[in-house]
Order: sequence, then structure tokens, then C-alpha cells
Amino acid sequence: MHAEPVKVGVVSLGCAKNLVDSEVILGLLKEDGFEITADPAEAEVIVVNTCTFIQKASEEAIDTLLQMSEYKDKDKGRCRALIVAGCLSNRYGTQLLAEMPELDGVMGTADIRQVGEVIRAALAGERPVYLGDPSSFIYDHTMPRLLSSGGWTAYIKVAEGCSHRCAYCIIPSLRGAYRSRPSASILAEAERLLAARVKEIILIAQDTSRYGTDLYGESRFADLLAQLADLCGKDAWLRWLYAHPESISERIVEVMAEKPAICPYIDLPLQHASRRVLRLMGRRGDGESYGRLVDNFRRLLPGVALRTTFIVGFPGETEEDFQELCAFVKEQRFNHVGVFTYSPEEGTSAASRPDQIDQEVKEDRYRRLMQIQRDIVRRHHRQLIGKPLELLVEKPLGRDQGRGQGIWAARSRYQAPDVDGITYLKGEGLQPGQIVKATVTGARVYDLYAEAGTREPGKGEREGKGEAERKEKKLASEERGSLKQGVKS
Repeated sequence: MHAEPVKVGVVSLGCAKNLVDSEVILGLLKEDGFEITADPAEAEVIVVNTCTFIQKASEEAIDTLLQMSEYKDKDKGRCRALIVAGCLSNRYGTQLLAEMPELDGVMGTADIRQVGEVIRAALAGERPVYLGDPSSFIYDHTMPRLLSSGGWTAYIKVAEGCSHRCAYCIIPSLRGAYRSRPSASILAEAERLLAARVKEIILIAQDTSRYGTDLYGESRFADLLAQLADLCGKDAWLRWLYAHPESISERIVEVMAEKPAICPYIDLPLQHASRRVLRLMGRRGDGESYGRLVDNFRRLLPGVALRTTFIVGFPGETEEDFQELCAFVKEQRFNHVGVFTYSPEEGTSAASRPDQIDQEVKEDRYRRLMQIQRDIVRRHHRQLIGKPLELLVEKPLGRDQGRGQGIWAARSRYQAPDVDGITYLKGEGLQPGQIVKATVTGARVYDLYAEAGTREPGKGEREGKGEAERKEKKLASEERGSLKQGVKS
């Protein structure tokens, strides 16, 4: 008589790069004979793949571990072993076991292949510690992977680690130096995903546009993009995230313009616009050079959607520096902007600087910059009303009670998953994974509304814009009230 397979649940925290690791863990567990469950109350083993990029991520990781430990209570669950994996393990190692008796094992990012061993040792009461050199591992196409993102969108990690030395960042110490996967491995993984009917492939790394410099002596990302776009053809989208202003080239953008499969979308974290602050951060460039870069993107790829991120409250940032950043954002009119308040991280040079900024000042600057961006996004979205969009249908949300139509969560080529809002799509006969043509009918601050099919702009468009303006005024009033209450999470 065969014993029932052990049920394992995996909780993935942090960014898409961590999600890929979690999906590889799931694939390895399934291949090793474990049963996968999404219900932590049913799991006999829970693996939490953690992030510790900033203080809030570390706090979320600890809180999640404590929440998952509650399933060891027989009245709440069946958990017999709780494993911490990922960057929190790399950062704190055996200290986690010493300070958290709830844990039964520690596994670093280099030890993913041994996840089955870790679980068996934990179930045997050994409290195993697997902490290999972070630079010694990068997954490839031969490793099993179980997609957890709905099946229509999949990420491919083209490289691991980072060789930049930004003053605020601990990624190089957690993940090791930058190292690219061979292009043949990436292409093989893409072919497998497309054969599984994935409709959107998203390429990621800490510095995606740097791809290949360690293997070939120069960036080969433009070549890789072109090859992957040809694989996607007309049936799937290709998107990439996390460019770096020092490594993105004109040739990359030219390939994007040449290949219809590639989404006209560039994610370029700039972090600041003040030359002085950027030098304190250990970064090159300034608002003027970044502005020329953005202008060039728009010239080479008309209609491109641009996303960036900024850090406010970095040690030594003056009000003058912040105003320079605000002016830069107003001038460049990015489609999407993420703003972080600076978080001092142990082990970074910025954390030891004496000129730290008060938290109240950081949050005030966050609110002011986000309000500038909200106004920009409203104008961007109002201009889209009545225009056609190609949308990837993701999941059903319900039905419109007034008209009886189905309502679906969808995204356009100009919206990346999780960070850019969604498009609420009305239509009948739709299925998750479809790519359909639609017409934009309205907008909120970060989300759009659309109806399947295309139509000539006219009265409906004028009414849509009027309704959008009324909604925007109401939302703006509500947001001003909520912003007074504190920073949104």
C-alpha cells in the first residue's frame, strides 16, 4: 500500500523574479512526487519564498511566516513543517532559526534544486539549513516549472544577480553578480511556453537590457528580442521590464519598432532626476540626459508607453533636489510612475549616511509627486476614450446588471501586470487568454473601461469623455481626502 503524497503549499512574495523561482520550486516538488495545494489549511508543508529588498518587504515576509505558522494549530490546519526560502534566507541565514522557533528549515536562492531534500529533512525534525553561494545558481529551460499566473502570461528570467553598486541596494549581496542565461536556453523555454498556449511572455532581470555582456562581451539583448519576437509571431505578445539607462541602446528600441509582437512599452527605473542625488546614489546621468533618452525613445517608437520609478527622501535630498524631480516628471509625462520612500537597508553605504531625511518629509514628498503623476495619468487616459485597443482577456469579474454583459479583467499592450492598473472589458463570448479588439469607453485614475469590438467615434465618445471628467473630479476629491490620512500602501 502506497503512502499518500505529502501536500505542499508555496507562498510567493515580492517581485516577478521571485515568482519565477517559486514556479520552479512548484515544478520540482511536483516532479519529486509531492502534491501541490493552494490552500494553506490543507498543506502539510508550507514553503514561503521571501523578499527582503526593502524594510517593508522584510516585514511582510516575517508577518507571512507568522501567519503561516498558525496552520500548525490542529484546529486551523495540517502543517507539520514551515520552510523559509528566498532572499530573507540569504540575508539572515541561521539567525532566522534562532529567532523564530516557528520555522523548521531555511533554504537560500541557490538551493532551489534541493527543495525536496529540505522538506524531507524538516519533516524528520532536523531543522535543515541550505545556504549555498547565491552566485552558483541560475535556472534554465531543463528545470520543471509550474505556472501560477493564470497560464496566459509567463515571465522568463534572462539573467540573475546584479553588478551595479547603487548606494541604497542590497541585491548584489543577496543574488550575486550579474550572469546571463545562454540564449539557446531562453529560446527553448519560450518555445515551451508558447506551445502551452501562453499569450504573453515577459522578459525580466535586474538589468534586462544588459543581457549577454558577461557571456559575449557586449549586450546581445536586441538580438534576443528579435529572435523571441519571431517565435511569438502574431499569436502572442512579448514584453520586457527593468531596463537600465546605461545599458539600453537605440538598437533595442529599433527592434521594438520593427517587430509587431513586442509591446510598445519601456520600463526604465531612473530613481531620480537630480544629478547631485543620483551621484549620492552611485548612479550616473541626470534629468537632462534622461530627458534626451526619453525623447529618443519617443522618436524611434511613436506611441511608446513609458514607465519609471523614483526614490524620494534619499539621504541628503534637499527640497531643491525634489523640486527638480517634480519638474522632470511634469515635463516628461510618463505613462506610469512608481514612487518609493527611501528605506535605509543594513549593509548599504546610504544607510550609514548622517543626513537621513525625516519620515514625515519622505511621506510628504511621496504624496506631492504622486499627485503630479495622477494628474498626468488622467490626461493620458482621457485622450484614449473612443480609441481602439488590443486587449488580453485575463479573468471574469461578473456581469453588468444594467446591460447584462459580462465584465472581464483585461490588459492592453500598454499595461504590465500588477503595476499599471487594468482595463475593465465588457463583452460576450469571451474567454481567458483571448486577444481581442476593443474600444475605450471610460477611465479612472489608473484603470480603463472598454467594450469588445471597434466602433466609429461619435456621440458615445463625447459622452464617455464627459463621464470620465465627472468621475475624475469626484475621484480627485476623494484622493485628496485619502492622501491627507497618510501614504497609501
